[in-house]
Amino acid sequence: MSNQKPISQQTDYKQWLGHIKTSFRQRQLKAAVAVNTTLLEFYWQLGGEIVEKQQLSQWGEGFLIQLSQDLMAEFPKIKGFSKRNLELIRQWYLYWNQDLAITQQAVAQIVLIPWGHNQTIINKCKVPGEALFYVNATQQHGWSRNVLIHQIESQLWQRKGNAVSNFHHTLPPIQSDLAKQSLKDPYVFDFLSLTDDVQERELEQALVKHITEFLLELGAGFAYVGKQVHLVVGEQDFYLDLLFYHLKLRCYVVIELKATDFTPEHAGKLSFYLTAVDRQIKTGHDNPTIGLLLCKTKNKVIAEYALSDINKPIGVTEYQLTQALPENLKSSLPSVEEIEQELAKELGDD
Repeated sequence: MSNQKPISQQTDYKQWLGHIKTSFRQRQLKAAVAVNTTLLEFYWQLGGEIVEKQQLSQWGEGFLIQLSQDLMAEFPKIKGFSKRNLELIRQWYLYWNQDLAITQQAVAQIVLIPWGHNQTIINKCKVPGEALFYVNATQQHGWSRNVLIHQIESQLWQRKGNAVSNFHHTLPPIQSDLAKQSLKDPYVFDFLSLTDDVQERELEQALVKHITEFLLELGAGFAYVGKQVHLVVGEQDFYLDLLFYHLKLRCYVVIELKATDFTPEHAGKLSFYLTAVDRQIKTGHDNPTIGLLLCKTKNKVIAEYALSDINKPIGVTEYQLTQALPENLKSSLPSVEEIEQELAKELGDD
């Protein structure tokens, strides 16, 4: 009898089969993207024609009902011709045409992401400029709809690139711009069950425990390396709070957590850590290490002064453990006194 393994267990066959599977999945994905793009290009054209007909014709309010009935009768298996979806197509078209300066750019991008993502974006973004940011980010990072909703509700557009930094005079222009856009201010850690008086080590442990959510908040490109990373300088021990590697910047990122207000001494100590990482961990293939100080609060002017004469790239930003309530909601919430009065009244009734 032959001792040859069955074909299904032979290494070269399994490798070839794996290649075929990968190749087919890639083509499936390309086909799905192509179908989505073609459908949304049709929706865009249809939305424009609906708007035009409603403006020029005398067909009245029953126009979309009649159109929906006729299209569904012709294409009974297609769900996109309901009256509700025709209204959404019209709304989508009008939304992107309210800012003609970005309409052409937007059309080229919005057809590349799913219809559900498109609806989420225009329903949650007040202006097309903000919406286009999330369209591009969704396409670039492949966000699911839940991740997209989280990013919008955490106000990523408003926070991105706002950190105080000295990147403009410590990094080459291209890397400086990318580094600046990689940071936010503030960072929102609302996935942690912590109070504002949390200690730095508690915050560090909680962030590492929730590393998936932490990486999502940090943004694309960050890879976790370790916590309390040990360095020896001059026969003394030093420990970095958190160490990451940024895949796009191709550099290490040292994150120091401060459960207090920012002080200039924080920047000096972090600069020392960056020098140590550059000399002991960084390789010839890596760009200069970047530092990020995450503080409870900061004075922007003090932070700018502190960073102005430091030759290591550092960003200073704040963190929030919970998102602040919008001002228009604060006034509608009852005060502690009102809650107590209501409880007392109910207890009295009982």
